[in-house]
Amino acid sequence: MQHFDNDYMEGMHPLILERLAATNMLKTTGYGCDDICESARSRIREACDAPDAAVHFLVGGTQTNATVIRAMLRPYEGVIAADTGHISLHEAGAIEAGGHKVLTIPHSEGKLSAEAVDAYIEAFRRDEAWEHMVQPGMVYVSFPTEYGTIYSLSELEALSAVCRKWSIPLFVDGARLGYGLMAEGADVTLRDLARLCDVFYIGGTKVGAMFGEAVVVPRAESIPHFFTTIKQSGALLAKGRMLGIQFDVLFNDGLYLRIARHAVEQAIRMREAMVAKGYEVFIPTPTNQLFFALTAEQLERLSSVTTFSEWEHLADGRTVIRLATSWATREEDIDALIAEL
Repeated sequence: MQHFDNDYMEGMHPLILERLAATNMLKTTGYGCDDICESARSRIREACDAPDAAVHFLVGGTQTNATVIRAMLRPYEGVIAADTGHISLHEAGAIEAGGHKVLTIPHSEGKLSAEAVDAYIEAFRRDEAWEHMVQPGMVYVSFPTEYGTIYSLSELEALSAVCRKWSIPLFVDGARLGYGLMAEGADVTLRDLARLCDVFYIGGTKVGAMFGEAVVVPRAESIPHFFTTIKQSGALLAKGRMLGIQFDVLFNDGLYLRIARHAVEQAIRMREAMVAKGYEVFIPTPTNQLFFALTAEQLERLSSVTTFSEWEHLADGRTVIRLATSWATREEDIDALIAEL
């Protein structure tokens, strides 16, 4: 039986495990104020070509999303997201629990368009009752999206321009950022994100780390007292070097992008094999997440050889499922699945 439920089933990259073991008995300052964390910050700043950026290490994706949004929005503001956005559907109301409404608008294959965002904000500003309403104060997108799709550079530039027009920040959820940057046809880089976004994060939990995310604020002054907000939000790790070590390893010698590309390459092999066996692609995706629309017979057959995530049920009776490769997916895992299809 194979397992392709998600991209965080395995522990951590072996090089991280080695480094954690080698530094286990070091005595360092807590809360990310140690030399190892500073080394990791320097590597990330260099990769982003953002020498003045603030880099903060948080424990997980939900905490990161909730903390960033809490830190950047006023009490009467909400965050614009696709109606399939992670903060809208899969974080148990964490954003709303923090006092901010998620303002959902329609998507196209998981993506927001600059035109839709612009129209939404303009309609809000024209409404005579706008002072009685939740004000759009931020745009949230994920890269890749919940459907494994990615924004092109031109699409991201257009979204950034709309945010600048209305003087609101653009926040990119990068929980799976490596897989998006290394996707087929991707033309967005870390430098582009640092140039176009007000804040984004580099996902570690799903891309090689045991846990943890690295928040990058290209203009550090745009989120004052962020460290304090992180602690108030319960997202600050006392033994902060455990996070710093992981990102110091991932951003040494291009490891983060190499292992992400490996996952994408294995997903391509899986997709080609499944299509050849008659499985229908639901949404074409260039990343490590694959979506297929299965008949009842196909669903039963695939369930006998691998685990996966059920995503949605279509009106025609078919089931949309997701399979995800990861940084740790072995070629022999894909070979075994192909042999059993």
